[in-house]
Amino acid sequence: MTTYQFAEETDSPWKPIQKPAEIAETRLISAILEGRFPINSHLPGERELAEILGVTRPTLREVLQRLARDGWLEIQHGKPTRVCDYWEEGRLGVLNTLSEHPEELPENFIPDLLNVRLAMAPMYTTLAVSNASGKVLEILNESQNLNNSPHNFAHFDWRLQHQMTILGGNPVFVLILNGFKDLFLNLAPHYFSNPAARKHSMQYYENLTRAVQDNNVDEARQLTEDVMHESLAFWKQTDFL
Repeated sequence: MTTYQFAEETDSPWKPIQKPAEIAETRLISAILEGRFPINSHLPGERELAEILGVTRPTLREVLQRLARDGWLEIQHGKPTRVCDYWEEGRLGVLNTLSEHPEELPENFIPDLLNVRLAMAPMYTTLAVSNASGKVLEILNESQNLNNSPHNFAHFDWRLQHQMTILGGNPVFVLILNGFKDLFLNLAPHYFSNPAARKHSMQYYENLTRAVQDNNVDEARQLTEDVMHESLAFWKQTDFL
């Protein structure tokens, strides 16, 4: 039996070379998070900021527009660029970025995030099992080939959740979950670094498989709700925060 592998995992020691815009974006976000550009302050003028970040002005404009789309900045023609209150004005891209800065996360961030997943997952699981139980089983059967790698557990769990939103037939669930992809894949390996969490999820996959085989939609929903509740206890055992 072969182990479940993913194309994303590689043994290459080389990391992709960052483009100037990516470097400038990282520097600017760090400056915001560290308070050098506080919430509701205004950024320096374009020429000065480009020099601070070490990029050309066209590259800076690209970065500013991208950060404005995510809710880090507010750009108004003829006015200085304002640093937004990203917790109140930000979008999903802010969450993805903040997952790479655990020191900036508030105390209840992970419980709040898990509560969002708890609200969604039982619903799209119910729809997926009702609409396409055979295809759900095909995905669940792949869990039998999982090796003990936190990386592989994280990617399999993402694939299962993502495919169930698609199979459920409600495109809103798909779009919402897609917005959490980077965040999920940043956090999940930390969660699955706990052997007990991997064992717990494997038991969930086995129990869900039996419920789907029996076409027991209510059991599938309850299993999913229970595992989402229990995941909070396992998260508290991680060393992420």
